[in-house]
Amino acid sequence: MIRWLTALGLASLASPLRAETCRLALALAMDISTSVDATEDTLQRQGLAAALVAPEVVEAFFSSPMPVALAVYEWSGRNTQRVIVSWTMIHTQADLLAAASTVQQSVRSDSGSATAMGHALAFGATLMQQAPPCLFQTIDLSGDGSNNDGYSPASAYRHFPFENTVVNGLVINAADFEGELYLIPFFENNVLRGPGAFLEVAQGFQDFERAMRRKLERELTGLQIGALQEPDQ
Repeated sequence: MIRWLTALGLASLASPLRAETCRLALALAMDISTSVDATEDTLQRQGLAAALVAPEVVEAFFSSPMPVALAVYEWSGRNTQRVIVSWTMIHTQADLLAAASTVQQSVRSDSGSATAMGHALAFGATLMQQAPPCLFQTIDLSGDGSNNDGYSPASAYRHFPFENTVVNGLVINAADFEGELYLIPFFENNVLRGPGAFLEVAQGFQDFERAMRRKLERELTGLQIGALQEPDQ
């Protein structure tokens, strides 16, 4: 409680005219590019739904008196982004269960597009402009491949509003070790952005739920806000 009250006080001093209604606006982006087959898409979709209602994640969502605003979208080609869960304030476990159920019941909108990561990030930045006013903003990009369509992540960061947004990543590692050799470094050097940004790795789509649980718990338990505290408090 002291952690969140401290952060709220500091944010109020920094932005005296802005009334924050939540502690974090969190946008989760799922890869539905052509490299993701139907079985893998199901594992990703069901894994995210299960992770959202895992006990440790539920506890993290409600670790502060200030709620979290949640949105989920899917992405692939330069013109293929779709919101699955519109901005939803998570006040109660029923709100969280409803969001997870929407993800679980969703059907991918496209299966034949390339990997336009820059466009996915730009879409997330635009979506973030529609979020409720929160202390922090995070876009979480999941993917099993690097950018091969449209403009680059660097271009998105130059031309879209990311000044107050952290971008974390979740790499879905391929069995042929492409992830360790190329994809993980690509995310680290091109996707992660902002103070405290981090990367989580799933060892295949079967491991997506576990990796998502770890990532959500870390994002929601106030590590960013903890950085505002003075040492040893």
